[in-house]
Amino acid sequence: MGEFIYNRELDYASLEHIVEMQEKLLKQHMLHCKDNSPFYRKLLSDVDLSGNSFDILKTLPFTDKSQLNSSPQSFTAVPENDIRDIVFSSGTTGNPLPVPYTENDLKRLTYNEYKSFLACGMLPSDRVLLTCTLDRCFIAGLAYYEGAKAIGAATIRNGLNTLESHVEIIRRLQPTVIVGVPSFLKRLGMYLEDERLKIDHVRMLICIGEPIRDRQFGLNSLGKLLEKSWSAKVYSTYASSETITSFCDCTAGNGGHLHPDLGVLEIVDEDGNPVPDGEVGEIVMTPLRMEAMPLLRFRTGDMSYITREPCVCGRNSLRLGPVLGRKQQMMKINGTTLYPQTVFTALENIEPVVDYYVIAREGENRMYDYAEVHVALESDAADIESIIRRLAAHIRIKLPMYITDIADVRAKVFSSSNRKPQRFFVLNSDGSEGGADGIQ
Repeated sequence: MGEFIYNRELDYASLEHIVEMQEKLLKQHMLHCKDNSPFYRKLLSDVDLSGNSFDILKTLPFTDKSQLNSSPQSFTAVPENDIRDIVFSSGTTGNPLPVPYTENDLKRLTYNEYKSFLACGMLPSDRVLLTCTLDRCFIAGLAYYEGAKAIGAATIRNGLNTLESHVEIIRRLQPTVIVGVPSFLKRLGMYLEDERLKIDHVRMLICIGEPIRDRQFGLNSLGKLLEKSWSAKVYSTYASSETITSFCDCTAGNGGHLHPDLGVLEIVDEDGNPVPDGEVGEIVMTPLRMEAMPLLRFRTGDMSYITREPCVCGRNSLRLGPVLGRKQQMMKINGTTLYPQTVFTALENIEPVVDYYVIAREGENRMYDYAEVHVALESDAADIESIIRRLAAHIRIKLPMYITDIADVRAKVFSSSNRKPQRFFVLNSDGSEGGADGIQ
């Protein structure tokens, strides 16, 4: 699969050079799939791979999580003795999906995050506080840890811990960069303010798991709040366990850059057809230079859009917009199409709301046709009707809203059974509640 050695010229290569390089890497990737993956060996048995790899790729069927979940072993393309690490990614049924990595895949993981952190301005002199877990078969924390180490920065692995624990770490070790979920960093910032602790050494927040940008690549309300409360620059990154290829903001903050030597990106509509640049569709990734579990045209289930315009930072790679929601979480209520993330972003901008979650019900055609919002408020005197109106103004539809005790909301959202905050829940046909995949 080649060595993973950083080449600055590649980051700023011309579009022509990028396409030429990707075509060669894609051909190697498809040959690896055909020669070594039981699933793709069968799929590609009658496919001639000698032509243009991009043209061939467009003719191939998509791969989705249900296929991986039903037969994960058929996607493994290396001998068992070559596997060095196994993580879990949630499948469409909610059952954990094992994702194996070879030593080379782990080097790729480090290289991927090194390039991402370098692009957004992390320095060898930084101290990086990781508020995400490195255990429980979770890949993200390991990726950020290895990426920061590769930069030369000092890492502080406090992981999923209490606000009090992180405050003590921040006070004693004075990190300059914090990596974490935006809604948690918001709570952490509020806690610091309540304790009247002045923090002036944090210069950068790298946000994972939730969007902090709007459709124009500007900061959304949560992003603006974080930047103001921490007096720090905020950057966003997106990835999935199956593809281990991240899209991270550069210092210009104009969307997540694709690392062109690590993946081929497509955005498709419901029928699998490519959509015009700037139009929202499903993210489809072909991660290049993967050994253990190589994938072709993997449907992530996440909804976003791309732009091909050169970035002001000088890079010519594709840029991915914020993840607007998950395809399987799309709701259609009274004719209005809505994603949970839109509700979350709006609630983050409504001051009396301190925490929240959404419960949806599935109607006909497996589409959610009902949703209700549960909120915890900072004051019992808050006007709930005003909050409902303000939310409706943001999302263009009025949803039922219920005031819920803050402890109950946080116990549900930050359940110990979840590796990241979960704010979207499904009301089953029998009236019981079930979880749904969170925004990645």
